[in-house]
Amino acid sequence: MLEILGKTNIDFMGKRYIAFMFSGALVVLGLVAGVNIWRGTANLGIDFAGGTAVQLKFERPIHIEDARKALEANGLGDAELQEFQNESKILIRVKATTTIEEKIADRVVMVFNKEFPGNPLVVESSTEIGPTIGQKLQQDALKAIGISFVGIILYIAFRFEFRFGVAAAIATFHDVLAVLGGFYVLDKEITLLVVTALLTLAGYSLTDTVVVFDRIREILRTRRREGVEIVINNGINQVLSRTIVTSLTVVLVLIPLTVAGGEVLHDFSLALLWGVIFGTYSSVFVASPLLLLWPGGAGKLLRRV
Repeated sequence: MLEILGKTNIDFMGKRYIAFMFSGALVVLGLVAGVNIWRGTANLGIDFAGGTAVQLKFERPIHIEDARKALEANGLGDAELQEFQNESKILIRVKATTTIEEKIADRVVMVFNKEFPGNPLVVESSTEIGPTIGQKLQQDALKAIGISFVGIILYIAFRFEFRFGVAAAIATFHDVLAVLGGFYVLDKEITLLVVTALLTLAGYSLTDTVVVFDRIREILRTRRREGVEIVINNGINQVLSRTIVTSLTVVLVLIPLTVAGGEVLHDFSLALLWGVIFGTYSSVFVASPLLLLWPGGAGKLLRRV
């Protein structure tokens, strides 16, 4: 119904080696980030590194910036704060540290009693996550990502054939590593919410790749004599407008969430925003060209489709 680009005739396959070099750099950066996350040297949230989460309820509303300044003035500047809309509550998350001997929860309460003596508070909940639990959560997160990739290969192999499944899984893995690498370079905190975003973008990337693959397969069945590279280019060009419209629709939602969604939603929406961009790119410049690199090359693809 809506064509932004109209009919295009771009030689995507002719640019695949440039795209592979760019994607290779993203993958290397993502692998470095993954190794550092596994070693615990990256900026990990309390879900993975351990720490304390304290939820406080005040008698009167307290501005979150005032609360943040109070914590910074008392040596807890790394704390993450989350306020509850229309409620006099604040959730404080503090990473585990060996420099503070007393319980972090007790220290947080002491800070607010000291800085806001005229505003009584109640501790609604206090949760401590030890390093062992954090490591278990890391392992479970990696297992979830690994299972999702196996599921992608099996689904695409059933829907198309095995080489399509491997190409889609590699493209999805590329997207996840690209986002992880970006977060590592910017020293963004890696939390379970970010892992949730990675699994979400894996599904988005797969959907976009399936649309491209389905059009390529349709053209291969009827126009084999044109050559596989030409057919793949035609398939991508035919769905290019649809791909851009879909991605722009999602991006237009994620940009406001990233800019004005608050501290809690910022990293989640930022990961999704990057994931949509990289997912759209990989469907065209990673997944599709990989079909030509499979052992047997274009000839095998023609025989199997």
